[in-house]
Amino acid sequence: MLIPLALAAASALGAAVPELSADGVLVQHVRTRMRDAALLRAALADTEAQVTAAGEVIVAAWRDVRAEFSRDGQGIWAAQFTGKVDAERATAIVTAVDVAYGRQVQQSVLARVRAQAPVAGMTVTSERVEADDSVTLVLTLDRPAG
Repeated sequence: MLIPLALAAASALGAAVPELSADGVLVQHVRTRMRDAALLRAALADTEAQVTAAGEVIVAAWRDVRAEFSRDGQGIWAAQFTGKVDAERATAIVTAVDVAYGRQVQQSVLARVRAQAPVAGMTVTSERVEADDSVTLVLTLDRPAG
């Protein structure tokens, strides 16, 4: 069963948790389901964020909002938002990033299937993008001559 990316994203995210930092800045914390740093950076760029890295932290900046993504003990990225952002907006931003991340994962998997098909003796004979952005590939088994 294929689940459209937006529905999967909405069900996979944690709720925003507000906290007042030591210097009096309101920070919104949101847990994600994302693990891959390169795919996260690409997804953030897809949401028109200015993306930089500072050691083990990925920093994304949109107009009036800044997010620092860091990994938890399980290797999953969590975001800490500051700026003009409340819990609802923080969750909406992470949902948009999660949908973009899902597209990045999809493109990565499709690239691997296309690259590995010939090695496995197969050919991609058709590819169709569905209304929900899922992709259907048809592969045929190459028959040896003779």
